[in-house]
Amino acid sequence: MSSKESRGGEFAEVVVKVRRCATVVKGGRRFSFAGLVVIGNGRGKVGCGYGKAKEVPSAVEKAIKDGMKNLIDVPVEIGTIPHRVVGSSGTAKVILLPASPGTGIIAGAAVRAVCESAGIRDVLSKSHGSTNPVNLVKAAIHGLGQLRTRSEVERLRGVSLS
Repeated sequence: MSSKESRGGEFAEVVVKVRRCATVVKGGRRFSFAGLVVIGNGRGKVGCGYGKAKEVPSAVEKAIKDGMKNLIDVPVEIGTIPHRVVGSSGTAKVILLPASPGTGIIAGAAVRAVCESAGIRDVLSKSHGSTNPVNLVKAAIHGLGQLRTRSEVERLRGVSLS
C-alpha cells in the first residue's frame, strides 16, 4: 500500500504499510491501526515514522510527525550512492550498491520508498533475513546513514585519496 502526497513545506510522504490490530473485548473485536510512513524531500533528506491510533488517518498523521523527528542526511552523487553499504535492523539486512545512470531503483517496495524519498535514482539492493516492512525501512535508513562522500573521508582521515 503506497500513496504519495505533499504536506506543508517541501517534504513528501509515502505510506509504506498500514497494519490492523484487533483486541477482543466482551462486545466483539476492537480494531486499531498502525501506519509506517517514509518522508523525504528528494534532495538528500529522508526519515521514517511509525504511528498507532484508533483510525487510519490519525495513525498516518502520527507517523508523519514521528518521521519529521527522525530525518537523516544522505549524500547523493549523480543520482546514486557513493559506495556499497550494509544496513541492518532486527533480523533484516539490506545491501545497497551504487549503480550506473539509467539503472533505476532495483529494490522491493519498502527499500524503494526510502530511496525515492532520499532522491536516489539509480541503486541496486538486496535484502536478507526478515521481510517485515518496518525492519526493511529501518535497515535501509541505517545503511544510508553510514554513507560518506570522498571529500568527507579525506577530511576525517586528514589525507588525500587519489
